[in-house]
Amino acid sequence: MDYRGFQSEAGGIAVRHWPIVPAAADLNPRPWAIFVAADGNAVIQDEDGRQLTYPVYAGQILPFSPVRVLAGTTATLFGWK
Repeated sequence: MDYRGFQSEAGGIAVRHWPIVPAAADLNPRPWAIFVAADGNAVIQDEDGRQLTYPVYAGQILPFSPVRVLAGTTATLFGWK
C-alpha cells in the first residue's frame, strides 16, 4: 500500500499500532518494530527461540520484529506495522 509516497510494508512507514501484551503465544500480527511507552524490561524471543531481556526506556524504538514478548516484561510496549 502506498501512503503519501511511503510504502506501508517492511522498510516503509507503519500505518497500524496496538498494545503488546506479554504472553507465551506468538504475536499476531507480528510487529515490524516496537515503541516503548514506559520504562522497564522487554523479554523478547526471536525466530530461533532465543529469549533476551532488554532494559528499555520510554520513547525508545526497537527496530526488531519479535516472535513473542514474554512474561517478565515490565515495560509498556506498542507494536508498529
